[in-house]
Amino acid sequence: MATPAHSSATPRKLVRAAVVAVLAGAVVAGLAVPASALAAWAVNHAGVAWDDLPDALQNPARQEASYLYANDGKTLLTTFYDQNRRDVSLDEVAPVLRQAVVAAEDSRFYEHGGVDLKGILRAVVANGTSGEVEQGASTLTMQYVRNVLKNDPTLTDEERAAATQVTAGRKINEARYAITLETRLTKDQILERYLNIAYFGHGAYGVYAAAHTYFSKDPSKLTLDEASLLAGLLQSPESDNPIDGDTSRALTRRSYVLQAMVGLGEITADQAKTATDAELKLTPGASPNDCTAAKASTGYFCDYFRSWWQSQAAFGETAADRLQALKTGGYRIITSLDAKVQATAQTQVLTVYGYSNKRVAPMAVVQPGTGKVLALAVNRHYSAAAGTGNTMNQLVAGNGTSLPGYQAGSTFKMFTMLAALEAGKALDTGYYSPNRYKSQYADSGSNSCDGYWCPENAAASMAGYRNMWTGFGRSVNTYFVQLEESVGADAVVEMAERLGIKFRSKENQQNAQDASSWGAFTLGTSLTTPLDLANAYATVAAEGKYCSPTPISSITDADGKSVAAGQPDCKQAISAEVARAATDAARCPVGQQSAYYRCNGATASSVANIVGSRDVAGKTGSSDGNVTESFVAYTPQLAIASIAANPSTSKDAVGSAVQRDVIQAVARTLNTSLKGVAEKKFTAPKLTSAFASGYEPREEPSPTPSESSRNGNDNGNDNGNGRRNRNTTPTPSTNPTSGLGGILGGWGN
Repeated sequence: MATPAHSSATPRKLVRAAVVAVLAGAVVAGLAVPASALAAWAVNHAGVAWDDLPDALQNPARQEASYLYANDGKTLLTTFYDQNRRDVSLDEVAPVLRQAVVAAEDSRFYEHGGVDLKGILRAVVANGTSGEVEQGASTLTMQYVRNVLKNDPTLTDEERAAATQVTAGRKINEARYAITLETRLTKDQILERYLNIAYFGHGAYGVYAAAHTYFSKDPSKLTLDEASLLAGLLQSPESDNPIDGDTSRALTRRSYVLQAMVGLGEITADQAKTATDAELKLTPGASPNDCTAAKASTGYFCDYFRSWWQSQAAFGETAADRLQALKTGGYRIITSLDAKVQATAQTQVLTVYGYSNKRVAPMAVVQPGTGKVLALAVNRHYSAAAGTGNTMNQLVAGNGTSLPGYQAGSTFKMFTMLAALEAGKALDTGYYSPNRYKSQYADSGSNSCDGYWCPENAAASMAGYRNMWTGFGRSVNTYFVQLEESVGADAVVEMAERLGIKFRSKENQQNAQDASSWGAFTLGTSLTTPLDLANAYATVAAEGKYCSPTPISSITDADGKSVAAGQPDCKQAISAEVARAATDAARCPVGQQSAYYRCNGATASSVANIVGSRDVAGKTGSSDGNVTESFVAYTPQLAIASIAANPSTSKDAVGSAVQRDVIQAVARTLNTSLKGVAEKKFTAPKLTSAFASGYEPREEPSPTPSESSRNGNDNGNDNGNGRRNRNTTPTPSTNPTSGLGGILGGWGN
């Protein structure tokens, strides 16, 4: 409990204070109320009991802005607030500002007990002489009471309006509440509370926001001329502020405050003159609010963070409650966003498409083993949707049915390979893979074969005997459909879900319910987002450790206490050995060699040249008709995915040519982001095939294949999309089994 400021106050003094308060109400309101009647009322109503004070005065609700920072804890991304306000302790406020506010608003603050008799008499004389209400008699304590009540979130709009009405009744209540507060709080406590709630104009509530709004500095650093300017704004903060109000009026008020400080003996006349003559040098600080005002290219990340926040039960019962807590709770939020990585990713997506292009190339960067989202970039300026009050479609992370995602083509072959490896199949599991293959999945479309889905490769040259290394490196559709058949499409879909792939569209959700007949899933017909895709591959990079994606590093509340929210849900989704084996095959598409020198053919061989000596793996993807082009790449430290698409329509094919740009944008982001970071190697898998015992892991990569080794576009050729009914009669297979012949057969192509 606070130490009483006036423990010696007597009931007689309180009664006199109440009389003064009543007179103040009459004078300031300009009401013709007999003083004798008001005085008689006041005798019977001197002050109020503490428990009878409005709860907002007993336990003031905090209305502080929350601050969102990059992972360095210094780079401010944006703030969230209803009122631009951050509470500070009195010792964080420059003494000259405290003195200036007292001099400007309540020169007898340290002498009265909540109401000021001399101030009342002064106002009586001034207002009686002019015939108008020229001077008020509200003390700082009474002003504090009024500010609290008009901002009390528990009151109705009508009740808050009543707190500012110019009536004798309102003045009387203010005075009585002020008297009670002064018996329980010290002067410093009252001044601190006042300074943190007072409005200084231009959207700045409290001294912290005011100091940053006008001078871009903490309130402890304010000089005399700056402090006196701010104190002068309190009387008419909107009309007098020098940013969007009357600058000359602001300077006149500054001079008035300086002279008042001289009168109180706080400064000398010479100091006042120097400050009066000082040139007004404003350095307005930006006060961003919400994601539309987020720093540089971070709007989409901010949007993702805000959606995440609204999903966290720790911050309220409903999404609306949680958002309100963000705007008023004074949280300090250190996000996972890496400013360097974000800037790099943004630069690179713009090499694919410019800001004005109707197509987009969203990119997500995730840290394996932590789930931390380091960057979300896209060639768009984030802003509110015109006329709706809602935010734009979340182009990188997805936001439900309004943008369920994009097809990512053959990047989904990773899930088929993982399911097969987990089922005990070796990397050298081989099948003869024709250019066109009649699958076991029923399909009645125009490209079906006797009622069965017949996928084909992107190029006839891809046909041949393939295993996981060569099938993945060359992206052979007919190989992966056979591999999917061997383990079941439902196992492949379940693997994707285990690694965080979500089904946002109704069609995909229906397909997932009957996953055993979803044959085209391996070719990436399901919609996804760059974030989901990057995080799924990050799981493989982390040797099977899945962490739910998170935009958070740490959260502290307004009292500096850590908030237990934002920690990712991490688990071993697949065994380390399965993940290592998949990574070994995933080195083939990017132009590197597997640990066992088994790669032959690459759809993104330029990556090896861009990344250099670092171990890297990845996969290209093209949807049917090149409607979208995708690429995912990862090292042990980073996973990055990007998808080129038209978010407004699937009828606009981006074309195969853009895939090269997407590949290079991802590879350059990977390379630049990891500069100065120690290289880390992939762990070679243990080959389970007895026929592979003669092969030993290599410590250095083999020569990079030439660009000409690419076998055309990685075209998913997802025929039969949307027509995947259950078929219980598999097509007979005459494919050879895995073994030495399969391993060597791949080398001849």
